[in-house]
Amino acid sequence: MSATQTPPLPPGMPGEDAPTLLVKIFGKDRPGITAGLFDTLAAYGLAVVDIEQVVTRGRITLCALVTAPDGSGSGTSEGALRATVHSWAESLKLQAEIISGHGDNRPRGVGRSHVTVLGQPLTAESTAAIAACITGAGGNIDRIFRLAKYPVTAVEFEVSGALTEPLRTALATESAALGVDVAVVASGLQRRAQRLVVMDVDSTLIQDEVIELFAGHAGCEDKVAEVTAAAMRGELDFEESLHARVALLAGLDASVVDEVRRQVRLTPGANTLVRTLKLLGYQVGVVSGGFTQVTDELRERLGLDFASANTLEIVDGKLTGRVTGEIVDRAGKARLLRRFALEAGVPLAQTVAIGDGANDLDMLNAAGLGVAFNAKPVVQEAAHTAVNVPFLDTVLYLLGITREEVEAADAAR
Repeated sequence: MSATQTPPLPPGMPGEDAPTLLVKIFGKDRPGITAGLFDTLAAYGLAVVDIEQVVTRGRITLCALVTAPDGSGSGTSEGALRATVHSWAESLKLQAEIISGHGDNRPRGVGRSHVTVLGQPLTAESTAAIAACITGAGGNIDRIFRLAKYPVTAVEFEVSGALTEPLRTALATESAALGVDVAVVASGLQRRAQRLVVMDVDSTLIQDEVIELFAGHAGCEDKVAEVTAAAMRGELDFEESLHARVALLAGLDASVVDEVRRQVRLTPGANTLVRTLKLLGYQVGVVSGGFTQVTDELRERLGLDFASANTLEIVDGKLTGRVTGEIVDRAGKARLLRRFALEAGVPLAQTVAIGDGANDLDMLNAAGLGVAFNAKPVVQEAAHTAVNVPFLDTVLYLLGITREEVEAADAAR
């Protein structure tokens, strides 16, 4: 058989014109409903074509697409099947609906994506607008399910019929107006493959700007903070601003390093994010325009696979006001992402980058999925998606990981 030929249908599977029945069951959920329905159908020698089941607030909706009975034996007609299913459902105080038709479900359209929506809360208005935007982009919503109910509501739409990039562009505009976060990623095996996640550190993995913590000990915090903010907005060259800020630290005693390490505060959800990714077999790294004096300690504490940053020069127990080695700037972060991916054996398309500042933009654009985390406007506009809630572990939902899986990973420690 050539690669372009359609393989033959398995025995018992219907062709496009073969009669099929859609059996739908609704009502209060309890153990045994699914087994009971298929026990009832088994007497008619049917083939199961498709099954969908969902339970919402204790109410079950169970749909089974099956081949129609051939009626060759006594009591095996479609009419007999309908009567039997309705009688079984009534005995359990359930409702049943049976719809005649032909063949299987219609083929899904070309272009398949996962659309993850984060809301705090997720309103009916925003859900309606997202659904309408998907339709307007030519997409069809094949399935919706909830990933998490806290700390944010996260739902995922499986969409077909629309190409990922145009859909992402359309939803980015809509989500910004609605005040919800939306991520669009292409469906496929790579979504389930092992990945590499690389994060910025300052104001991403941690809540602080490390150089400002050092500046607090040098008595020049306000001046450093002003330059840092301008650099993160993209108004200043990062390397130039780095040298200017570090120069203000000249003469500080090296013991300040330990004090700064104690001051560093992880972003809420950072521990959960890294721990869950590691338990699921992901590799995790950080790149920072900050300093190895802090990132090395974070690497050890969190069990990170990779870490790279600038290094403060220390001579005779004092900070010299200079940095040593290769500067980790905007271009450097993207270069390190590629290096980490090569060392991890992960294609660049299967990398995830997370950051908040203008110096993260090259890295975010180089990654398969670039996430702007509580980022400056220029970064949110350029990244693949944005997360604007204060919990770093919400990034897990963008990868299709549910809150239940996060909790299961915690329990397995």
